[in-house]
Amino acid sequence: MTWEILFVFALLLFAVVSFVWERISADLTAITVFAVLLFISMLSGSKDLPSLHVLLGVFSNSAPLTIAGMFIVSTALERTGAIDQITAYLRRLVRLPYRSFIFVMVIGVAAVSAFINNTPVVIVLMPVILTLSREMGIASSKLLIPLSYASIFGGTCTLLGTSTNLLASGILQDAGHAPIGMFELAAVGLPILAVGCTYLVFFGQKLLPQRETLTSILSEEERKEFITEAFVRNGSELIGNTASESGFLNGRGIRLLEIVRQGVAVSGNPREIPLLASDRLVLSCRPSGVAEAHSIKGIAMYDELTDGLETIAMDEGAIVEGVVAPKASITGKSLSEINFRQRFRMVIVAVHRKGENQRERLGELRLQEGDTLLLMGSTVAIESLSSSDEVVLLDRPRVPAKSVRAKMPLAIGTATGIVLLASLNLVPIVAAVLLGVVLLLLTGCIRTKEAYTSVEWSILIIIFGMLALGHAMNSSGASLIIAESLTDLVRSFTPAHLQNIMMLLIIYIITSTFTEFLSNNAAVALMVPIALGIAETLGVDARPFVIGSCIAASASFATPIGYQTNTYVYGAGGYKFRDFTKVGLPLNVLCCLVTVTVVPLFWAFE
Repeated sequence: MTWEILFVFALLLFAVVSFVWERISADLTAITVFAVLLFISMLSGSKDLPSLHVLLGVFSNSAPLTIAGMFIVSTALERTGAIDQITAYLRRLVRLPYRSFIFVMVIGVAAVSAFINNTPVVIVLMPVILTLSREMGIASSKLLIPLSYASIFGGTCTLLGTSTNLLASGILQDAGHAPIGMFELAAVGLPILAVGCTYLVFFGQKLLPQRETLTSILSEEERKEFITEAFVRNGSELIGNTASESGFLNGRGIRLLEIVRQGVAVSGNPREIPLLASDRLVLSCRPSGVAEAHSIKGIAMYDELTDGLETIAMDEGAIVEGVVAPKASITGKSLSEINFRQRFRMVIVAVHRKGENQRERLGELRLQEGDTLLLMGSTVAIESLSSSDEVVLLDRPRVPAKSVRAKMPLAIGTATGIVLLASLNLVPIVAAVLLGVVLLLLTGCIRTKEAYTSVEWSILIIIFGMLALGHAMNSSGASLIIAESLTDLVRSFTPAHLQNIMMLLIIYIITSTFTEFLSNNAAVALMVPIALGIAETLGVDARPFVIGSCIAASASFATPIGYQTNTYVYGAGGYKFRDFTKVGLPLNVLCCLVTVTVVPLFWAFE
């Protein structure tokens, strides 16, 4: 085994561990892999590592450009209200029994997700599903996982259904094979949709948990809290002491939310910050603490309690839940750094992340994409936040402006044109998508700034980094070693006539496992080159193995981190990690069996 192979395996191990460990972001991991590979290749001059020309050639792969274009198309459809059309369709179904509702919802969502990026579909429909769950008297946890899974089912049916399909097609084309057709995957995607829908209809209600939403962690008295402000008097005995040391709020039904000093929120736990004269204190008072707040020596109240949340709750609702939106600027920043309350005029009461509700030391907590927030604020503040791109409020779907909604037919027509051009093979799919993007920009369906913002640049960076690693695995011989090892393993215990089927099963299981704990795009970028090597070793057509890898990378049900839509419903539905495993693991097995059974029927090995 050469040093180049050992080096590539070390890079692969680093990437896998880093993706799972999550101490550094996935895109930074991909950049690191690319940079180290480029540096060592140039420094050593080894012919067994990809050259500078080959490494930079990953940027000419058509798949990332197509994926970027589809992000823009999906955002245009969302912005013009095209996705909202399914909302009216779902609202007519609230009187249906649970099983009937699940069946119709899964089919409808899957149909939309087959042609649109899954994430905006789920983001738009989450508030709708939460509203319908209340009208139906059903816990939202019984509906949100099926919503996410339905979008995944749809993504397995077409080339445009998910970025992993486009990526696999691009790698396949670069290797000299024909790209995947627009509806080629439907041969296996539709059976998966049928099996998955049947599973959720007949077993979903029993397996899905009865979870409460984040709002339920508040006591009845906490739901009637008031937000008020006070300032520290000159000469006050509180100066120089922290709230914890002085205990001036203990037992009064008052919480110190924030300290504002010279117009800027002080970072850190407000109860552990020494007070100074003229500090502005943001307080949350329960009804029992209202009178107490006025009796505290050393502080002066600003105004009477004008932001009584009980009054607001009876009007528009001052306690709301929201999810940190994709590409939000607040992602990765602490509440203190964001200056959240002054920026949005709202207070974060709790954060739900990875199955846990966090209410302590919120000022130091760095927000992550998909975090579910429990917020308090006035009606005006809530309306202002709902129109921002930072937080998706779960109790109020966004309504596009009339001028934008009028462009919906143009957006739908453009998306339809892309599908037709690619389906009829009139132009390559990348050309169809880019033409569609230009039309959407020229007609005002989406603004240029919105188009740039809509692209998930981190996903593209991961793809480029993993494509480079894939080239290194091929040129060094690492892929061949893995392929030969897996082939020898299969041949050692499998009859000759079943070896191809067994290899397809192994490729599916490995890709599915990678997807659950890494990233679906990273899994495809790593596994498709290996699948090509296995096919070469066995002397068979690589297409069945690549199709199996595509489906395995998309059909991620067993964890909330394997697929982005799972991450979003994770917090909104109040789920725990084990809920996804309980419901999703059997579904993973079913999809595996369907794929291994169906793929050989439509894609011959020889």
